[in-house]
Amino acid sequence: MPKTVAILLAAGESRRMGQLKALLPWEGTTLIKHQVAALREGGVDRVIVVLGHRAPDLEKELQGQEGIVLALNPDYLQGKTTSIKTGLRAFATTSERDSTDADPPTSEPINNPIEAILLLNVDQPRSAETIALLLGRHRTSDAVITIPEYQGKGGHPIIFSGALLPELLQIEEATQGIRVVVQRHRAEMQRSAVENPEVLWDLNTPEQYAAARQE
Repeated sequence: MPKTVAILLAAGESRRMGQLKALLPWEGTTLIKHQVAALREGGVDRVIVVLGHRAPDLEKELQGQEGIVLALNPDYLQGKTTSIKTGLRAFATTSERDSTDADPPTSEPINNPIEAILLLNVDQPRSAETIALLLGRHRTSDAVITIPEYQGKGGHPIIFSGALLPELLQIEEATQGIRVVVQRHRAEMQRSAVENPEVLWDLNTPEQYAAARQE
């Protein structure tokens, strides 16, 4: 049974990029394959990849990958919150197996003893070393939320204690999604300083993509 789970959000249309970000070249592969590999190598037991726009193309890209589950979000146009909740709900039907079949959202209760839930967008490439560092710091602290920062600026991925799963399942787009949960537990949160600026990378435009590749 997985103890550390990552929700990798890859449902968006990539409008500002002008092409599907998940399939952009990155370190000898595609961005989505790099993200899955980095998360797994960094210590994540299972990666829930949430798909929406051009889901069949990404399903083909990830075919045969181990330790992942594909979760289809038919409501991805309604905002990122719907994709986060789709990924979280996928635990109910995928906790006992690895699969690359698309799983629809479910409203069944979730009883898995998840220790940590890591949230990351497909357009936020991170190295396995950074993932491992942050997971290690989260596990050895009393914090229920860990947020990386570089030179005082907060970044991603954000790691939540599994105890916050019920709260995360209640987030709504109208109330700013996970920000509500972060604000509620600010006193129990740690900001973890890192020396790698990649925790700030967010590749929304061709210019940001080019700058990150150069850096």
